[in-house]
Amino acid sequence: MESVALDRLDRRLVHALKVDGRASFARIGAVLGVSDQTVARRYGRLRSSGGLRVVGVPEWFAMEQWFFRLRSTPDAAAPIAEALARRTDTYWVHLVSGGSEVLCSTRPDTRASRDALLLGKLPRTPRITDFTAHQLLCGYEPDPALFRHRLGDGLDPAEVDALRPPAPTEPPPLPPDDADRAILAVLGRDGRAGYAELARAAGCSESTARRRLDALRSTGQVRFDLDLVNNLIDVDTTAMLFLSVLPSELFAAAEQLIRQAPVNFAAAVTGPNNLIASVSCPSARALFEYLGGPIGRLPGVTGYETAPSVRVLKRHGQLDG
Repeated sequence: MESVALDRLDRRLVHALKVDGRASFARIGAVLGVSDQTVARRYGRLRSSGGLRVVGVPEWFAMEQWFFRLRSTPDAAAPIAEALARRTDTYWVHLVSGGSEVLCSTRPDTRASRDALLLGKLPRTPRITDFTAHQLLCGYEPDPALFRHRLGDGLDPAEVDALRPPAPTEPPPLPPDDADRAILAVLGRDGRAGYAELARAAGCSESTARRRLDALRSTGQVRFDLDLVNNLIDVDTTAMLFLSVLPSELFAAAEQLIRQAPVNFAAAVTGPNNLIASVSCPSARALFEYLGGPIGRLPGVTGYETAPSVRVLKRHGQLDG
């Protein structure tokens, strides 16, 4: 990856894309106070560096999401993680705990594909010594306004509100058809893909591709997020947290957790560690202070486990290229 140093305008652009990854360059430029050509040039530089891309994340109602942890012999964890990252039904893949453990989230779109992975392939893979799977019951995404703290600079609240896409208001229709899935596959690699590319993938006209994408967004079947490498911003330490929370305090703990600046996402899951979160901090010391402070003050937490990431093989969507 090309080394890129972010100036203030770059950081504001990154924040704008975090708020709405499909916002036009003209709309972003109007908020940032620069021309659309400047926005396009800055985005092209960040995109070509390999450190940033926008990805479309499918969110249709019937899709299950599972989280699993696996341990293996020391020489096998990295190859297993790489193989999982290449799968189209995995969402993120982390190599953690000194490279001895793999954490992965999967979104199988059929029961057969879920069972093939969770009941068949993984438990029977040689050199896997331990495997646990947990269903994600409720996911929590932080407000994009909090991303300003991660960047060290960014948009003010009024600028964030000016870029926020409309909230989904229509009930989800039937599951996406083949044309919608083709559009989603392209967006999983490049969330800013043009309508001509979407139309070619779906076998339709550009106007139809635009209408289909508008329908997917308005019904909440796709959202857009950033795939951003940590060394572009002031992040040195990423870790997964596994918290045990009293059932009576689970809702309150999750709502309080997701409002904390280091949190990338959180989810209530099945199992004894019933609340998980991904966090990013500037240093190991900052992670220590976070664990001893805000995490320690969450309601109902009876214990937690920390697994620092040594390598992130997949962050969102599909592998680029």
